[in-house]
Amino acid sequence: MRLPSSKAAAQQRSINLAISARGLAAIQAIDPGAADRFLSTVIPMHGRMIHDAKGRLESQPYDRDGQCINSISRAYLNEDLLKEALAVPNIRVFFEHKITSIDFDRKKLSVRNTAAGEDVDVHFDFCVGADGSYSVVRRQLMRVVRMDYQQWYIPHDYIELKMPAGPPKQPGGDPTYLLDPNHLHIWPRHTFMLIALPNKDKTFTCTLFAPTADFDRLDSDETILKWFGANFPDALPLIGEQALLEDFHRNPRSSLMSIKAKPYHYKDRAVILGDSAHAMVPFYGQGLNCGLEDVRVLDILLREARVDPTSQVPEGKEDSRLAAALAKYSESRHEDLVAISDLAMNNYVEMRHSVTTLSYRFRKALDNLLYSLNFRHVTAKDVVPALSNKTFSDEPRGWLPLYTMVTFRPDISYSTVVRKHKRQSEILERAAWYTGAAAVAGMAGITCFTLWQRLYNRP
Repeated sequence: MRLPSSKAAAQQRSINLAISARGLAAIQAIDPGAADRFLSTVIPMHGRMIHDAKGRLESQPYDRDGQCINSISRAYLNEDLLKEALAVPNIRVFFEHKITSIDFDRKKLSVRNTAAGEDVDVHFDFCVGADGSYSVVRRQLMRVVRMDYQQWYIPHDYIELKMPAGPPKQPGGDPTYLLDPNHLHIWPRHTFMLIALPNKDKTFTCTLFAPTADFDRLDSDETILKWFGANFPDALPLIGEQALLEDFHRNPRSSLMSIKAKPYHYKDRAVILGDSAHAMVPFYGQGLNCGLEDVRVLDILLREARVDPTSQVPEGKEDSRLAAALAKYSESRHEDLVAISDLAMNNYVEMRHSVTTLSYRFRKALDNLLYSLNFRHVTAKDVVPALSNKTFSDEPRGWLPLYTMVTFRPDISYSTVVRKHKRQSEILERAAWYTGAAAVAGMAGITCFTLWQRLYNRP
């Protein structure tokens, strides 16, 4: 594990994170107190604020019932999770130790102590790999498991920028936000976009996503300022020209990767969770939430299988209950993870392009209208308490917008979300076809009637 203060840790992906109902439901299922503590560190965002090329603003609420997603700093989240882990008596944390190899059958980790320059062997009962997109545990699993594996990079990169806090409203007062802090701000420009998420210190973390070729053309200070001013005229003065150039030169330009794999386990020895198993692009804000949901789902399956964490398995033997629970996790979770990975990829087009189109606004308005006809609106608060003991609910009833299902209904699995959204889209397509056909038939009838009248009344 890296030291939080290390240069390597500081240079990792630092897109602000959005934690929503799925992530909070998972934390609450494991430790309700921790969920309350995390909520005290977040900033609620009730919708998107769209900035057009002329600087005009349009607010697009996420939910008609006022539900929100929450902005949280990646660094603060890592620190908070580390504090929570250190508070548990039987957890020990080792910094500057790196896994070099794993013998799963002998339950042995080979670890390099990078600070001391020493190699040590560590024996384990059960190995959980949550070591990110470039997971060592996953690579070691691939030596003993017939793992289907896909990894690909999209032809877009990103770079982080910083929008400073604004001046205090009165001398000696606190800094202010330069933008509305209760929105996720988006500057959609069809093939690229800028986003901004609020921080507790009144700054905004901005992230520019653009095709790799576009970044390659930004090769001088003059080009950067000219391009940024032409595409984000209201953002440039808020960030500041000098600060923008410093961020461009100092901050790393990073790639965007997606990973799909299966299975996620080996016998009763190991399992991979989070980005280790399913790294996804960040455009649905579900990477963190999905990883936390992995933990909740696995915990429930372990309890359902009556796995005893204190049992001692004789050397060379297998814990059949644990092996069965892990097999069920791999089998039942895979469809959900593929679903959210695909949704995240598709949402990039929505964020940088579709949100500006009339067809998107019409579909969103129609979804909300049909959603409002539901007899009762189910919110995250209604379903979260039950998710400590069951993975997901049965098929949801009524009309539900896609974003609502993904973000505010943690009781609906990602794969169920995709199936229900597909059925609803088919209903709308059929309705549009019948409406169009009826309109054409009506026009044809009127035309025929008019011609008949003219012929009948001819002198």
